[in-house]
Amino acid sequence: MSETILKTLNESQSKAVQHIDGAMLILAGAGSGKTKTITTRVAYLISIGIDPSSILTLTFTNKAAREMQSRATSMLDNNTIYPPLLCTFHKFGLLFLKFNISLLGRKNNFVIIDSDDKKKIIKNIEKELTPALVSSEISRYKNSLITPVMAKNATEQKIYKQIADIYEKYENYLLENNLVDFDDLLLLPYRILESNPELATKISDKYRYIMVDEYQDTNELQYKLLQQLCSSHNNLCVVGDDDQSIYGWRGATIKNILNFSEQFENTKVIKLEENYRSTDTILKHANMLIEHNRDRLGKLLKGTRSKGEDIKVYESHDESEETRKIISDIKSLVNNGANPKDIAILFRVNALSRSLEEGFNKSGIGYNLVGGMKFYERAEIKDLIAYFRVITNANDNFSFKRIINKPKRGIGKTTIDKLDMESIEQRKSIYNIINESTPAQLSEIVGQKNARTLKVFLASVMDLQDVLKESKMRFLDLFEETFDFKEQYLKLPDGYDKIANIDEFNGYVRDFFIANGHLKLEDFLANVALESDQDNLDIDGVSMMSIHASKGLEYKHIFIIGMEEGFFPLIGDGSDIEEERRLGYVAFTRAKDELTLSFVHSRFYKGRRADLQKSRFLTESGLIEGSLNIQKSSAYKNGDLIKHKIFGMGRVVGVQKAGKELKLTINFGGSKRDILSSFVEKI
Repeated sequence: MSETILKTLNESQSKAVQHIDGAMLILAGAGSGKTKTITTRVAYLISIGIDPSSILTLTFTNKAAREMQSRATSMLDNNTIYPPLLCTFHKFGLLFLKFNISLLGRKNNFVIIDSDDKKKIIKNIEKELTPALVSSEISRYKNSLITPVMAKNATEQKIYKQIADIYEKYENYLLENNLVDFDDLLLLPYRILESNPELATKISDKYRYIMVDEYQDTNELQYKLLQQLCSSHNNLCVVGDDDQSIYGWRGATIKNILNFSEQFENTKVIKLEENYRSTDTILKHANMLIEHNRDRLGKLLKGTRSKGEDIKVYESHDESEETRKIISDIKSLVNNGANPKDIAILFRVNALSRSLEEGFNKSGIGYNLVGGMKFYERAEIKDLIAYFRVITNANDNFSFKRIINKPKRGIGKTTIDKLDMESIEQRKSIYNIINESTPAQLSEIVGQKNARTLKVFLASVMDLQDVLKESKMRFLDLFEETFDFKEQYLKLPDGYDKIANIDEFNGYVRDFFIANGHLKLEDFLANVALESDQDNLDIDGVSMMSIHASKGLEYKHIFIIGMEEGFFPLIGDGSDIEEERRLGYVAFTRAKDELTLSFVHSRFYKGRRADLQKSRFLTESGLIEGSLNIQKSSAYKNGDLIKHKIFGMGRVVGVQKAGKELKLTINFGGSKRDILSSFVEKI
């Protein structure tokens, strides 16, 4: 049976499948049959007599786990055999805790909380800071094995001291109520195994053959957990692609895959370089692009298909022309028999979907926005529209209630409910109740402090109403100045995208008024309502998505838009040019038959139309001629948590260029030091 299992494999895949004992790194390039290799190895081990219960395979998604389980068992003659454990890291952690959480002095009837529960608990502890920011920071601490005490000692900055204090109270709350959050499903098993070596050996003896999928996406905690699971043997097989490591912002660390051979003795490295997905032409240019990265193990994708069509590069004046060209191409493809489900448009920044969505709505082409909301359905855009509605229509209670505490100004649900009741009783809008009541009358309804806040807020709205009568452009400038609307998103994990969406929206409003100088803000809002009301979500439609959302997918025809410096690659504080380049490599290799890249000379950026330079990736991939831009963007920004060999953990409080490196000012628990970036690593 084992010979039958190996029949459909190429030479490299076959070597990987038949390797039994000792550490192994399978470097699997895009489209090289990674899943096939893992599932076949599971089946092969069972077919030569290895006990299925001694095999553990860890993945990142339940979908991947289910697919692998199904494919592995279908290769075996005896499908009634007890299947090996094939699950996500977190599912494994849950199973482990059910049997062993008592070692932490806790009962095994714990409850797992989701991200919304987590934010509610945080909000009850601290109302001043944004729950999403605190939740993200706590998650980062846990996945870097940082305790509340360590977090407190790592900084003197007020906001991080506050977060560390919330972290401590949050952990106490979970303990008192026997709750665990998503990160605890990995952290608690690691702590149990680390402090109970005999148990670690017992679990390691139970799972003699461990496999990990998408190893490039693991973080420090997952690596440490794997070390514990392999404490009595070295039979760890990891599969991944260092060139597709694109989740650094989420805590994944590329060093896990780059350093695997050093961390596990006598590692066998097998490269899967034969690509079964893309044409030779697409692979040639993807290889040229990724070769500009220095932090990589090195491999070269080799095609198994024909040369295929040349990659097209579109140059347009602006995003409207770009959209027209892509729609024209898609119409031709569909008219010539292409299935819309085989076509996808990718972008690095989500805000770029706005002009595409508008163009598709007008042309009547069905589309599906994968892994995201349509532009006008995003919360930050709905909030902005609600503001504009109140400014143009004071009687819009629904919109007024939406914006009354955005950004946060201390107006809670109880206060809003009181105003709502008063509005019904007096048959007046909330706007008019606040406007017409004296401070004393309003204080009776909502309390003195809230009354003062609401009066100030309404005065700002009324000032903007006056400005709007004089100048629509001046109104748009003053709006942000008045409410600091974007500031609330600055420290959020997805804040960059939200601010980019706001800038895109503001730019769209400006464009509307430039093109329609005689129309009013009310006309713009009516136009938006008509667009956002069109439901073109069509499962058979063209797919639009961010490059991150496209990982693991493939399409016959791929369009990548926004190939400009600042959009792709992103440039600025915290951006990492090598991770941006890996994203480019991922995007290129989603295409099976045809790839089209598009750049524009002008696009809305930061709320203004800006002249842009074409992306360096077009030159680096050999698609156009030009001088290479080898500037390396800063991989560090203020607020980053770092680790130094001698000084331990600290927080970056300053970043300066120092020749080819960066000089970081780092706060190590109150003591500040200037250290070159190459001597520290980001947590």
